[in-house]
Amino acid sequence: MSLAFQSVVAPTRLRVPDLLQATDVAADHVLSGRYDHVLPVGGPPTDERWFTRLHGDDELDVWLISWVPERSTELHDHGGSLGALTVVSGALVETRWDGDTLRERRLDAGDQAGFPLGWVHDVVWAPSKPARITSPTPTPTLSVHAYSPPLTAMSYYEVTDRNTLKRDRTELTDKPEGD
Repeated sequence: MSLAFQSVVAPTRLRVPDLLQATDVAADHVLSGRYDHVLPVGGPPTDERWFTRLHGDDELDVWLISWVPERSTELHDHGGSLGALTVVSGALVETRWDGDTLRERRLDAGDQAGFPLGWVHDVVWAPSKPARITSPTPTPTLSVHAYSPPLTAMSYYEVTDRNTLKRDRTELTDKPEGD
């Protein structure tokens, strides 16, 4: 008697650790000035999110994203894509659904996070540690994100009164973190 095993087909040959490595390398290139030519003159805007694609092909997209206060991505997933990020400068707070409740984690410069299929989260700007107000306008946080396969859709969610996750809408996209 032979046993038949069903093969699991992944959406990409890349794995989350591969994406973490890709964001780490790209973050190093951002810090070394290799991507200075793609930054807006005067630096990223301080009043709105900004992003640019650093690399794109059929298998992998890599994005540089700036984050500013009071601009949430909303709870979302990345459709059929795996994802990862590396914080280049500043800090972010990620709120994710763990299946029962929302959990927060702080990501400071150099920290990384990986997103397997089905990961539902929200990402927002966070003040740097220690919180020092040196100017009336906070400095944007920069992070590098990678998606494989490249994003094509994102679903957005809300937590219901019964503490369950409910899909609100799904949008087609080719941009990072919903815009």
